[in-house]
Amino acid sequence: MRLGTANTYDTTLSNLMKRQVELSSQQEKLTSGKRINRASDDPTGAAQAERALTRNTRIETEERALVLQRNAITLAESTLGGATETLQTLRELVVKANDGILNSTNRASIAQEMRGLRDQLFAHANRSDTNGMPLFSGLGSAAPPFTDPATGVVFNGIAGQRAGTDVSLPGAMDGHAIFMDTTTGNGTFNVGLGGANTGTVWSAPGQVVSPGALTGDSYTVTFTVSATVPPAITYDVLDTTTALPVPPAARPYVDGQEIGFDGLSFVAHGVPKNGDTVVITPSTQTDVFEVIDRAIAAIDGASGNNVMTQATNLALVEFDASMDRVQSARGQAGDWLNRGDRISDSQNSRSIQLQADRSKAEDLDMVKGISDFQKFQTGYQAALQSYAQVQRLSLFNFIN
Repeated sequence: MRLGTANTYDTTLSNLMKRQVELSSQQEKLTSGKRINRASDDPTGAAQAERALTRNTRIETEERALVLQRNAITLAESTLGGATETLQTLRELVVKANDGILNSTNRASIAQEMRGLRDQLFAHANRSDTNGMPLFSGLGSAAPPFTDPATGVVFNGIAGQRAGTDVSLPGAMDGHAIFMDTTTGNGTFNVGLGGANTGTVWSAPGQVVSPGALTGDSYTVTFTVSATVPPAITYDVLDTTTALPVPPAARPYVDGQEIGFDGLSFVAHGVPKNGDTVVITPSTQTDVFEVIDRAIAAIDGASGNNVMTQATNLALVEFDASMDRVQSARGQAGDWLNRGDRISDSQNSRSIQLQADRSKAEDLDMVKGISDFQKFQTGYQAALQSYAQVQRLSLFNFIN
């Protein structure tokens, strides 16, 4: 068969260009350190690498959001710590106000200090994070969640706690549950004095002694003072919900002795006048600011010492309940911060795995890459030498 010189040139040149492209491509891979520099190099591997990159980018976005959420929860936890200290100081002032050596001027000074602390607690409740978002708005908006009109503090957010996910934390806490969900009295019933009392009787907040016997009704304990010398003091209990007396009737009253019926009990102190009453009502919902306001009013008021003592003893119990809620919320914030650490660790592990998957899909094995480069370089040099030899295959070179 005959092969034309032009055909030989074309074949040799095509082979030379092929070797040059292979060498250039391998050199690019060595320079970038990747065996896939464009999707056409390996469509399957490129798709795997792209999926790993996309997932890793999403993790980075979630991690940035988590940092903001952790900062907000950290600030909320710190703020709740400050709120606890404020409530503790208020409690100490209430105890101090009960000191019998204080006069009305001293108590007015204590009441004024308590007003300042109340304002401080209100500022804690309305605190925002570094982005201006309220820390205790619950499910509400960016507006301050608490307002303080003359009628009492109002929660303007939406009560409820935002839920976290596997990769995020709540960005705000439920301020309603923390500051607005306190109960009056001891949490089950409230002990108060009759408005027409003239004696010095007052009572402790009381306690539940038999939960199964509780009725949830309201009661009035009425004291009767005889005209004898010395006078005998007795009391009768009326269930005002059913309008039925609670036997036995005419029980003897002893200062400091427990009064108990229908699963509850309380201790009364002082000397009642005839017709004085103690009123028992079921506990109702209140808020920590109202508790403070009532305590301030009792300490700064012109009522008798027994009324102030009654109010301040009740305030101490309600302060304790309020502090329990704040401390519980602070503990929840601490749990979230620990959870945030676990989420961050998990995300870091996922990110490392995804980076490894992407590297496996697109990175170049440098040892193999250098070996292939040398192989392609040898092939290119051989092609060059072949082309040089083909160039000399001309009939004119053999004509003398």
